[in-house]
Amino acid sequence: MKSSMIKQKYPVVFIPIVLLIFSGCQTTYYKTMEKLGYHKRDILVNRVADARDSQEVAKEQFKSALDKYSSVVNFEGGSLEENYTALNAEYEKSTNKALLVSERIKSVENVAKSLFDEWETELEQYTSSRLRQSSQEKLTQTREQYGHLMDAMKRAERKIDPVLSAFRDQVLYLKHNLNAQAIASLQGELVMVEEDVASLIREMEVSIDEADLFIRSMLETTYY
Repeated sequence: MKSSMIKQKYPVVFIPIVLLIFSGCQTTYYKTMEKLGYHKRDILVNRVADARDSQEVAKEQFKSALDKYSSVVNFEGGSLEENYTALNAEYEKSTNKALLVSERIKSVENVAKSLFDEWETELEQYTSSRLRQSSQEKLTQTREQYGHLMDAMKRAERKIDPVLSAFRDQVLYLKHNLNAQAIASLQGELVMVEEDVASLIREMEVSIDEADLFIRSMLETTYY
């Protein structure tokens, strides 16, 4: 909902912009977008929203994977093969969502660097010392807010690998030991996995809140 509202204000132009992104020519991309009326600040807002949304989706996926893992560990009947297949599918979906989170965070970092470099350079173009000082203060403020945002996003991102590793271990173990005894042996791992997922979810929720704060600040304030 929030992301769609932002994108209505700053719509994404796909053709031929997407081709420019895939070519890796970020400078050309930014210049083209600016000609179309979308500045780096606008793009940053959208990318932060995308990163926030990807974390929200990943959070729900990890909850789903944990639920499936719990149901497999507490196995009381049915097909062992089907249980393994379902758990493996949850692991693969979790991996894909995690990769998307990392990609979205990287895209935020790319446009933020470009924005701050441009902003810093353009401070020298002011003839009014008052306006230059005001712009410098807003740049410092925005960098500080961005720093809080990235710290939160990176903390959440670092929590992902331990969870994925734990899920991967369980999936591999079941793959080669499809029997009730093997499933029972995983019960001791359940508490640890639950703790890892809970920690990941907490960090993701902090990151999501920081993204919301950053977006609101960017939308409500005129920076330059």
